[in-house]
Amino acid sequence: MSGLNDIEKRTEYFVNLYKGRLKFAGNKHSRIKQIQHLINNTKSNPRNLFVVEGIWGIEKVLEYKLDIEAFFFCPDHVYSPEALSLIDFMINKDFDTYLVAKKVFAKISERENPDGLMLVCELPKFNFADIRLSKNNVVVVLDGVEIPGNIGTIIRTVDGCGGDGVIICNRRARLTHPKLIKSSQGSNFTVPVIEAEIEEVINWLKNNGFKIYLTDPQADQEYHEETYPGRTAIVAGSERYGISEEWYKIDNKMISIPMYGDCDSLNVAIATTIVLYEAVLKQQGKIRR
Repeated sequence: MSGLNDIEKRTEYFVNLYKGRLKFAGNKHSRIKQIQHLINNTKSNPRNLFVVEGIWGIEKVLEYKLDIEAFFFCPDHVYSPEALSLIDFMINKDFDTYLVAKKVFAKISERENPDGLMLVCELPKFNFADIRLSKNNVVVVLDGVEIPGNIGTIIRTVDGCGGDGVIICNRRARLTHPKLIKSSQGSNFTVPVIEAEIEEVINWLKNNGFKIYLTDPQADQEYHEETYPGRTAIVAGSERYGISEEWYKIDNKMISIPMYGDCDSLNVAIATTIVLYEAVLKQQGKIRR
């Protein structure tokens, strides 16, 4: 441990401790370029690889047993016992572990004060079969939602309220976007998040007896006036354009959130959260209006 007290000897400390078991990645290394491509979305990504930075995120990946492609650490930023423990764990599990210099890590880190740990792993792929159907269900359909942070927040809300899944159609943001990963707080590792075309989503909802609620600021019926019995699908639309016309051509119920101030609508993540909790709590008998 004494080698960690001297900045100049940090790299030497880890090289000696894990002699012959470390790989090294410089500026032009293919792994560093891979991370940059994943963060900036500059190349195709058929395996849904994404980047996780920091102790908390990496521990979540390990907890949910996601497939790990490679692990990176920068000695100059490693201070805590938790970081040291993670490094030791990753190396002893025979993951590809790369030691990265401070200048190189600065190119791939998105934090002002990094803890020197990062990995590339594979996002789980879900399909409709992963949504567990029961007497009561609540799923969210996101139609053309564009902002990754909003999508991640909604996924986190579905997890928090005990919802059953998120279905994305008319996709405008990638599931591996760093802001989506961050805002979901790991919920997208376990909540079924499915991408499909509108027609396929509508057919699946109809075939499985879902009642479809469209969140629309112009609706006369307010969200709290509904009881949300049985299988419930809440549809939220694009931040700019709202819900696609196809949804209005099928059997649905339009609901709105009353606005009492000068603004005429809420952020899509906030609005969806309000309706989600209303639906779930009413299905559980915890709200009776």
